[in-house]
Amino acid sequence: MPRLIHGLADLAEGFDVVLCDVWGVLHNGAIVFAKAVDALRRFRLQGGKAGTGGAVVLITNSPNPSRFVRAHLDRLGAPGDAYDAIISSGDVTASLLIERAGARLLHIGPPDETALFDEVLALTGKAPRLASIEDADYVLCTGLTDPWRETPADYDARLARMHARGLDLICANPDIVVQDGGALAYCAGAIAERYAEAGGRVIQAGKPFPPIYERALALASGLRGGALDRTRVLAVGDAMRTDIKGACDQDLSSLFVTSGIHREELHRKTPEGAVADAALDAAALRQFTQAAGFSPTAAIPELVW
Repeated sequence: MPRLIHGLADLAEGFDVVLCDVWGVLHNGAIVFAKAVDALRRFRLQGGKAGTGGAVVLITNSPNPSRFVRAHLDRLGAPGDAYDAIISSGDVTASLLIERAGARLLHIGPPDETALFDEVLALTGKAPRLASIEDADYVLCTGLTDPWRETPADYDARLARMHARGLDLICANPDIVVQDGGALAYCAGAIAERYAEAGGRVIQAGKPFPPIYERALALASGLRGGALDRTRVLAVGDAMRTDIKGACDQDLSSLFVTSGIHREELHRKTPEGAVADAALDAAALRQFTQAAGFSPTAAIPELVW
């Protein structure tokens, strides 16, 4: 059973660095969570040994490069003084695309989701070459073409054709679902999971896989001016499969925000049947972590100081 805490202040002195998830912890795609912003800002000022201040690196499975993530945060009104740096699954993906320069790719995702292609063009002077299933050398998945009307099962025929050709799939966002303005939408991870189950080879760019943590910890090391003590790094997130599993795999302490994508499973409903402001159900959390086979270090309904 993870330790149930009242706020980040309960843990802050024991950590020098926070690796904080974005979507589901800092905002829901439409609204910034003011209490979470306040908590991160205070950690930067009062966290660490003797309250001398800590570093905050936002670590997100967004398929967009970090500069686009920062622009989105700016549009939502998340202040820049709440964090020091950002690393995204999109950053890792852009590097993977650059490694395959000249190869032809099939893109699965919203047609207007071109930030990765813009990033590769900006970094190398050449845009990736797009192709059909028949002509592609590999596949890039940034999400469902229409996540509000489609399900991962709608892609089975396409995935079978990809598998028949032996195409690798680069998954730019390992999340299965994400909250978007309160509703759940499928992400690229749902397609990647289905492809892997069919026998296809998947290359994952984000959490819970090592490459994004390597970059995040390198950023944090630079911010702290030297080698990190990993026992003093805290990962914060709302998704057990990505945020908490990734922290466990990296031997990092973790703080589980229970009111994100797992709210329905972990929070008691009010008499009216709502869960928006319902209390965390400790028994449900215990069963949830036991079923997962791993557990966060601590848990909190929402990120507050």
